Amino acid sequence: MIERTIERLLFASRWILAPVYLGLSLALIVLAVKFFQEAWHIMTSVLVMGEADLVLTLLAMVDLVLVGSLIVMVMFSGYENFVSRIELDDNTEKLGWLGKLDAGTLKLKVAASIVAISSIHLLQKFMDVEKIDNDKLLWYVIIHMTFVVSALLMGWLDKIAFASHREH
Repeated sequence: MIERTIERLLFASRWILAPVYLGLSLALIVLAVKFFQEAWHIMTSVLVMGEADLVLTLLAMVDLVLVGSLIVMVMFSGYENFVSRIELDDNTEKLGWLGKLDAGTLKLKVAASIVAISSIHLLQKFMDVEKIDNDKLLWYVIIHMTFVVSALLMGWLDKIAFASHREH
């Protein structure tokens, strides 16, 4: 009886994550505000803005979109994997990947997103290469390559350890 009660309590405690995933939706609102702030900045100063500044601002906007997409992916698949299945009406629009991302696949997608975000940051640094010390630029490249190698190793380890257990 005690064991069964503990198991039920542990199983029910997964719902503690639900407000955390809901909080991620608030982060999307913050990102949207920042995105439209950048969009307003571009629209009001596009005629006086230099090409490099325009490209850097657009890259910052792409970066915000990637982070937002990452938040949505973590929010929905994390909720579905760890809290409860998302039941939608048949006439409700559905995401094609919803219900198909397990924790390992989600981890790989997050790693790939981090590499993409890091790539944009590195490209932004290369756009201002004349203003950055060589040592600092080298560290940016090393950090980026660390993300790339980590993502590749995680994918490789996932493939050899768990790929045979997944249904696709």
